[in-house]
Amino acid sequence: MKFAVLKFPGSNCDRDMYNAAVKSGVDVEYVDYRETSLNGFDGVLIPGGFSFGDYLRSGAMASVAPIITEVKRLADEGKPVLGVCNGFQILTEIGLLPGALLHNDAHIFVSRNERLKVVNNHTRFTNLYELNEEVVYPVAHGEGHYYCTQAMYDELQENNQIILTYHDNPNGSYKDIAGIVNKQGNVCGMMPHPERALEQILGTDSGIKLFEAMVNSWREQNV
Repeated sequence: MKFAVLKFPGSNCDRDMYNAAVKSGVDVEYVDYRETSLNGFDGVLIPGGFSFGDYLRSGAMASVAPIITEVKRLADEGKPVLGVCNGFQILTEIGLLPGALLHNDAHIFVSRNERLKVVNNHTRFTNLYELNEEVVYPVAHGEGHYYCTQAMYDELQENNQIILTYHDNPNGSYKDIAGIVNKQGNVCGMMPHPERALEQILGTDSGIKLFEAMVNSWREQNV
């Protein structure tokens, strides 16, 4: 099993994503945004940061990078795609996830550990958690307000696509939404950083189960 960690100009969480993949027991390789093939990869990790300096808006420039066509192909094939922070913004920009990410309500950058609730533990990303389990992931963003219309929210609810909610909403996200999946359940986006929550010595190890769940689910389906 092999995962790709995408690298854009301005990515700054790629090493954390790489370490999370290694810790969860998979081979991993960095892939530059200018590449045009993801052949041989079984999943894609899109890290946080400020791709292309967040020029125009977060994720907008990255959304037209050459590698994105391949990200969409792997998603269409049912392979796991995880986007965190800027990665989440990119996934909404390219239409793999609904909604959009706006400036935080307070218009300040928020960086802290955040308490979250796992509200759906029946996805390939959350099935090692208990329903309503409280986890702690760091957040670090200035444009983390998840926006969707009421109709979109109703559809997310109907399809059980909301997986994480904030305990103390740091950015004004609609209905406290912190993370969602697509209807098929193989594409996941979230603003909090599970890849920075791997060791208790750093304050929390809540995030490792998300990566282990993703890897275990792939193996159950493919081995």
